[in-house]
Amino acid sequence: MTSNDRRPPVGGAVGASMVDLPSVRRLEAVGFRAWPASTVLYDGSWLIRLTAGHSSKRLNSINPLDPSDYRDIGIRLAKAARRFSEHGRPLTVRQTPLTPPQLIAYMDGEGWTSFSHSLLMELDLTQSEPGEGMDHLPIKDLGRFVDARIQIGNDDPAIKPALTEIITAIKPECGLFLFEDRDIGPTAVSLVVHDNDLAGIMQFSVAESVRRRGVGRALLDASLRWARLRGARKAWLQVEAANAAAVALYRKAGFAEVYRYLYRAPRV
Repeated sequence: MTSNDRRPPVGGAVGASMVDLPSVRRLEAVGFRAWPASTVLYDGSWLIRLTAGHSSKRLNSINPLDPSDYRDIGIRLAKAARRFSEHGRPLTVRQTPLTPPQLIAYMDGEGWTSFSHSLLMELDLTQSEPGEGMDHLPIKDLGRFVDARIQIGNDDPAIKPALTEIITAIKPECGLFLFEDRDIGPTAVSLVVHDNDLAGIMQFSVAESVRRRGVGRALLDASLRWARLRGARKAWLQVEAANAAAVALYRKAGFAEVYRYLYRAPRV
């Protein structure tokens, strides 16, 4: 492995180890398959993802995939801004360890803001012990799952068609997990995407009324057990760094940080 295969994590966190770029590339590719955008375009190695029906940042961002691709930065960003405007979306760059330093310097120089600092975390399923909780099987009713996810997340019900379309478009095998309480209704959901030897934990959400009662850990254990049974050897997930409770839950379960990413946008 050459020195170009490793670089500091996004944000320059003190004490953080150098990231393995081949691992980042693989996890990025798996992540794109696990959460597909409706429109995908390439400008060189810049992957442009746009989804008019859903405001998810990951579905509406420029994702540079090669640290050496930094030609004509201003021209390419201006061209991309027009595409984003056509879709009713603000120009957004997702900055990962694959982002060219020259592009980061350009955004810094232009005063771009940064937000949604997140961690990509991974768990070796071959080395972790399955939880002792009750087994839960994934449900088959996509509409019921989407309704529960919207309710738990306090999201706008108008996103139901777009969210349904996104999940339907996922090509790898999916497990839809839903916990419910007889009195209060849906309490927790997760979407597990099994892609070869990897399993992504997506849309993980626990109702505020049942937090700190072990529901999140039970849901995570159920999701991981299903992933193991399907043959996954590693599990991965994304979580905002500011979500201390979620980060603590995942670390306690054995997940470790692989790399960090954040979003950038021109200052208005």
